[in-house]
Amino acid sequence: MPQVDALWQRYKLHNDLQAREQIILAYSHLARHTMDRMPVRPSAAISYDDLLGHAILGLIDAVERFDLSRDVKFETYALPRIRGAVLDAIKSVDWVPRSVRASGRRLREVVSALEADLGRSATDEQIAHAMGISIDELDEVFADVGQSAMLSLEELVLCGEEATADRGLEWADDYDPVTAAEIEERKRLLAEAVGMLPDREKLAISLYYVDGLTFKEIAKVLGVTESRVCQLHSKAILRLHGKLARYEELLSAA
Repeated sequence: MPQVDALWQRYKLHNDLQAREQIILAYSHLARHTMDRMPVRPSAAISYDDLLGHAILGLIDAVERFDLSRDVKFETYALPRIRGAVLDAIKSVDWVPRSVRASGRRLREVVSALEADLGRSATDEQIAHAMGISIDELDEVFADVGQSAMLSLEELVLCGEEATADRGLEWADDYDPVTAAEIEERKRLLAEAVGMLPDREKLAISLYYVDGLTFKEIAKVLGVTESRVCQLHSKAILRLHGKLARYEELLSAA
């Protein structure tokens, strides 16, 4: 976008604040796009408008921090920061019940142990049996975890940590080539693990992360409800989380 390129030059080289406002306006769609793609539902503690406001603050922060000398598109730099700002806002109100957190931890442990023993993806029936609950109850757990934990492939790549507003390895002052190499290895392992997912989960992951569809759009493609897509996403991420956790254990034991 030549016009936006000119605005960047005016803002970064001459501190033109009017150009800054125009840049923020030009990229404002990124804030709503990021919100629409996050598996989060507004609650009594924080509304959609509140979350969108934090997304915009993340965008503004990205505009101010963006370095034109780096060979990275602004969208690539901004999206994780917008997402991080929203996650920071959610964590600040701590709206996730303890019971949901406990269920999420238990679910991760069960899925990881089962699939390590089986050498393949565990079925819903096997997971439910191991947890001592029914299939319907398991579906509820997946739905709760999916809407509360903000699980994503990006967070798995970043050593399993949740995203924060200031994260961005390639922009850090203490950029470490060894850490960068570890992240590349995690990406490779994730790609292999994604290929081993059950077909339905693999398709949901591909549509979400590769094609950039929202959960609502994926639901239309698959002919299921949006909550079902959230469950598929949660199942896939939990499986991948377990596979990476086992990799970390092997690495530590080496």
